[in-house]
Amino acid sequence: MKKIFSKLEPNILLHIICKKNDLDILNKAEDGRTDIAPDNEFFQVAAMKMSEGQTFRPHKHIRIDRKTTITQESWVIINGSVKAILYDLDDTIIAEEILNIGDISITFRGGHNYKILENDTLVYEYKTGPYMGQKLDKTFIEND
Repeated sequence: MKKIFSKLEPNILLHIICKKNDLDILNKAEDGRTDIAPDNEFFQVAAMKMSEGQTFRPHKHIRIDRKTTITQESWVIINGSVKAILYDLDDTIIAEEILNIGDISITFRGGHNYKILENDTLVYEYKTGPYMGQKLDKTFIEND
């Protein structure tokens, strides 16, 4: 798992790249759970390696008023491959990673762009909401 911190403000986590193969190395927990996102981030991501027949106690989540000031986003590659281009707080490229099936990128802060490398690439995109429309939600980086 690769954690990418800002070069401008080194204590600020911008992005995480987690390759499917990383999880075999990282997963030491008895319950098969690997937390990928730090607990203090609004957007939470975990990977869970499970066995046939495994189950959980039925539950629902309690309504809690939470506030976030930025949209956080993740892509999970289902089929094909993608080049993730990741940006620092000042819109300079800080990293580029090739993502393959089962890999995930998470952006907490900073910018990102994705270049699709294969036909029929399929990704799942997750982000915090509610979505307020492009005009209120994003600004474009023009120095590509």
